[in-house]
Amino acid sequence: MARFDLSDAEWTIISPLLPGAEGKKNGRPRPDDRKVLNGIFFVLRTGTPWRDLPERYGPYTTAYNRFNRWAK
Repeated sequence: MARFDLSDAEWTIISPLLPGAEGKKNGRPRPDDRKVLNGIFFVLRTGTPWRDLPERYGPYTTAYNRFNRWAK
């Protein structure tokens, strides 16, 4: 866990509020929402370009697409 990643207590509060948290039962498995959200927070906190998102947060395209979809 990185310095500013969500704690277990914070994740317990946030997870039910995420859109699409119920997920689809068919198709590709959904990436871990907690990891993606931590990646989004990393980009917003540091101002780094999406392409420079560290690998521990998963593919930058997933974080970027999810951020844009949730922002709408």
